[in-house]
Amino acid sequence: MTPAARPSQHAPELRAAACHLNRRRFLTVTSAAAALAFATNLPSAGVAAAAELDAARITENPFTLGVASGDPLPTSVLLWTRLAPAPYQPDSGLPAERVTVRWELAHDDRFRRIVRRGTVTAHPEFHHAVHVEVSHLDPGRVFHYRFRVGSWVSDTGRTRTAPAPGERASALTLAAVSCQAYHDGYYTPYAHLAQDDVDIVFHLGDYLYEYAVDAVGGRRNYTDRTLPAVFNRETVTLEDYRLRYALFKSDPDLRAAHAAHPFVVTWDDHETENNYADDIPENSVPPEEFLLRRAAAYRAYWENQPLRRSQQPAGPDMRLYRRLHWGRLAQFDVLDTRQYRSDQAYGDGAHVPGPESDDPARTMTGETQERWLLDGWRASRALWNVVPQQVMFSQRNVDLTTPSRVSMDAWDGYRASRRRVLDGAKAAGVENLMVLSGDVHSAYAFDIKDDFDDRGSATVGTEIVATSISSGRDGADKPTTWDTYMTANPHLKFFNGRRGYVTVTLGRERARADFKTVPYVLTPGAPVTTAASFVTEEGDPGLKPA
Repeated sequence: MTPAARPSQHAPELRAAACHLNRRRFLTVTSAAAALAFATNLPSAGVAAAAELDAARITENPFTLGVASGDPLPTSVLLWTRLAPAPYQPDSGLPAERVTVRWELAHDDRFRRIVRRGTVTAHPEFHHAVHVEVSHLDPGRVFHYRFRVGSWVSDTGRTRTAPAPGERASALTLAAVSCQAYHDGYYTPYAHLAQDDVDIVFHLGDYLYEYAVDAVGGRRNYTDRTLPAVFNRETVTLEDYRLRYALFKSDPDLRAAHAAHPFVVTWDDHETENNYADDIPENSVPPEEFLLRRAAAYRAYWENQPLRRSQQPAGPDMRLYRRLHWGRLAQFDVLDTRQYRSDQAYGDGAHVPGPESDDPARTMTGETQERWLLDGWRASRALWNVVPQQVMFSQRNVDLTTPSRVSMDAWDGYRASRRRVLDGAKAAGVENLMVLSGDVHSAYAFDIKDDFDDRGSATVGTEIVATSISSGRDGADKPTTWDTYMTANPHLKFFNGRRGYVTVTLGRERARADFKTVPYVLTPGAPVTTAASFVTEEGDPGLKPA
């Protein structure tokens, strides 16, 4: 990566402590608790140290960041909220005291048929976030939920359980979203997604951006409010990341989408720092300095996302890759292509593949995650094997020359790793492979080829790339690269540069992808249209216009 020196923003005592710990796996030693406290700037005394707050003292609405649910299982749902009466303050307007939060889960949105209810503690050490794992539920059911603190009641959310493990579910409609730079425009696509009839939403990364947001909200160009100066700096510390999530989650359209549908989230780079790779930062800082930043970013990510306890980070490490099922209709292998990858070759940009990028030792996923993915395919009983992940999987030539330059940050920069994955899919007998991707701020539809350089090569799957929610501003139906990309990539079936999202309906006989776009995001209120639709038949990979 291209180095750029930058002064540290971490406290000197934290940097000094980091230098005495093993670079990455320091939480495997006996001082794990102390290391976690140091790495995330948390009280070492733990969650039992705080006194309990009398909820009657909360005089402003604590549910300003909304509600969310995530990772639906056949008999369990995960419910999330975070208490923040003053979300733009570092303390969110609450003292460093525990708060008792009541929750309810019901069959109906008026809560006349309560299914489960209980209490959970919002700890100050977790920035008053709560993650409630409700179990012993019926499979394949829709539920409504809400939270209470004192006299305050949250918005109502809607979630669902997955079908029973052996059920031959007839259909599932998912949405895929990515890349929501707050400073690039409004989240209008989320307003439409909140009204769309989908079962589950996959967020494929760049939920957060680390870049500064000025007083007028960047390209939102606010005239009715002034954002505090705390946002007008790059996120580095735990406080920075926590505040930035508060800003992003204050958007009403994002809150509406979270309340309407369960989300399955995975990160890319901007949740921490642009184009980082494993423990290698974009900027030239000592490794322990970057791992402090990564620990802060991962901690804030877990606090602010509908994730289960099994995803809770330990310092600078967080097990985010995981597997979900929708009966026997679909298996979802959610990847993390950022935390374990080899450093990008040839300085990160577009480059012709060469010995550096094609080194067989290079990995996009790390050896453990790669083995987990291939083992999961061998054991899969699902009709559709879907891989929600971050960066473009298919080859994308960016020039008309031969050989062409390709992106070193995408799977094109890790061709040996991609080859192992495709060979593993073939060896496992995966017939209906679908990859969901984000990152590139445009919508794409690809046939995945066994050999991308051979037009006659077999098609072994499909890739659906979701455009951004707002990143890249308004965009265009045909970006300036449209002619080049469509000519240089015969396996590319669709390319559109507007903002929006994509829905995919998986059925027993075919899958259908609908690319939803809006004409603008620099001002609110844009309508949504379906820019294109494609189908792929069960047992016959390859995309056809619907």
